[in-house]
Amino acid sequence: MKLEKDDLILRDHLAIDRTRLANERTFLAYFRTSIFFLGTGISVIHIQFFQEVTYLGWILVGMFPLILGVGIYRLIRVRRAIGKKIYKTE
Repeated sequence: MKLEKDDLILRDHLAIDRTRLANERTFLAYFRTSIFFLGTGISVIHIQFFQEVTYLGWILVGMFPLILGVGIYRLIRVRRAIGKKIYKTE
């Protein structure tokens, strides 16, 4: 059942706001993780001590856009689902 915006009560509006904030927190966690992978990869590549495992640094740097892309995809997908305002009522 599709509810109109006027049919929602305060509790429903607050639940939507909490969901939006949780979605943003999840994206920021993906962003933080991707930055960690990028920084660690660059460090492994540049530190002379890790010359034997330079490939590991390149793998970590390569994972940066993948993790960030997944985070952006999830952010947009959930934002659209929230925007559709489709709620199941029992």
